[in-house]
Amino acid sequence: MPSMKILVALAFLAILASLASALFFMMRGSRPGDDDRKRSARMAWSLALRVGLSVALFLCLLLAWKLGYIQPTGLPVGSN
Repeated sequence: MPSMKILVALAFLAILASLASALFFMMRGSRPGDDDRKRSARMAWSLALRVGLSVALFLCLLLAWKLGYIQPTGLPVGSN
């Protein structure tokens, strides 16, 4: 079974890739014959995918904590 760190890193990379895809569709200039509705739909789909991946990552982190795969460490008491 892959390490939890690897799964979290892969999920984070997928979120960044989705964000980059949305930015690409948003920043790309329209060319003659391009349909703005189609471009907007692709950008919206990319952003929706990023939100879905972010929620899934958060839920996976909560599940991993609940199952004991990861432990919160916090800050040591008395550290300034």
